[in-house]
Amino acid sequence: MDNQNADHSKGVNVGIGEYKTGISKISSIGLGSCVAFILYDRKLKTGGLVHVMLPDSNGKTERPGKFADTAVPLLICEMEKRGSSRRNLSAHLVGGASMFQQFKGNLDIGNRNICALKEYLNELRIPIESEDTGGTSGRTVYFFPEDEGKIAVRRADGKCYEL
Repeated sequence: MDNQNADHSKGVNVGIGEYKTGISKISSIGLGSCVAFILYDRKLKTGGLVHVMLPDSNGKTERPGKFADTAVPLLICEMEKRGSSRRNLSAHLVGGASMFQQFKGNLDIGNRNICALKEYLNELRIPIESEDTGGTSGRTVYFFPEDEGKIAVRRADGKCYEL
């Protein structure tokens, strides 16, 4: 399904390296160290979500949604194509768990993803309005752009809540 059809569906799921924009429900299932990077435009009540797997593309150009450094400009561009202005965008981050306690430092991909996304958003002056990141529990996120940008999270440990 392409981005334009997302508006007319009952919702779409975004897999690793994929992204969707629209007004209807967008979800991403099974976020471990990956991060769901969400942009929401309050004025247009539209949004987008990209499922980021790694912090740096190292110059790779295929699947730009897979990497934090290419996912941020990709989703901003897609939102601008829908009529959004950067000044109306707010960001939300969900995921980035440390799935294996023995991995610390450079091997803690979840934390590296979170830090990379925050750095790029800060450089572009796009505020992070909410986040549910880190920890050791995986997550599933549901984003409802047409419902005032509501974000619901279901953790692997069974907890469910809204951001």
